[in-house]
Amino acid sequence: MIDLADVHVRLGQRDVLRGITATLAERRIGVAGANGSGKSTLARLFNGLALPSSGTVTVLGEDTRRHAARIRRRVGFLFTDPDAQIVMPTVAEDVAFSLRRHKLPAAEVTRRVSAVLARYGLDGHADHPAHQLSGGQKQLLALCSVLVLEPEILIMDEPTTLLDLRHSRLVAEVLRELPMQVIVVTHDLPLLDGFDRVLVLDEGRIVADATPESALGHYRKLMA
Repeated sequence: MIDLADVHVRLGQRDVLRGITATLAERRIGVAGANGSGKSTLARLFNGLALPSSGTVTVLGEDTRRHAARIRRRVGFLFTDPDAQIVMPTVAEDVAFSLRRHKLPAAEVTRRVSAVLARYGLDGHADHPAHQLSGGQKQLLALCSVLVLEPEILIMDEPTTLLDLRHSRLVAEVLRELPMQVIVVTHDLPLLDGFDRVLVLDEGRIVADATPESALGHYRKLMA
């Protein structure tokens, strides 16, 4: 559950978000809007990567201003460019790196890493150089490095922007199977098919909040 109460975000002289109030409890939520509408800033509010200038953001019962670090341990974030999240030389090492703060026994780390790589088809690449993977494989690796932490909420910021059609469809299939709440910011409107709810942002405000069909219909008219 994520609650936003009269949230404003001001960066320099610009109001990026203005008066956002919403309760996000559905399992699959999409966020759409033009470039500069405030989508990515909104996504970063959900795990304390950005903080409101005024108003409050409560995630899993905790205020992001006071407990951002604790919230980030419970809320996973997947960035647009997977290279921004890949930090270790090999695939398995990169996933294991996510678990470093948990101080788990080596056998448990190996078990978790092997399980998540097998689940998403990267087990055959465990010892391969991470930065030599294809774009789609890198996005899956970044996802594995988040999912191995078993987050309660997953935020994805434009997860298919750098992918070809085949890998975009693969990400869509993965989204349908994930057990946790997932919030996806995207320009890839077909990715939101079957979602429970879609928010449309325009100039820092929510201008539509409904089913995908209704909300994206509003968005298409707005863009026209």
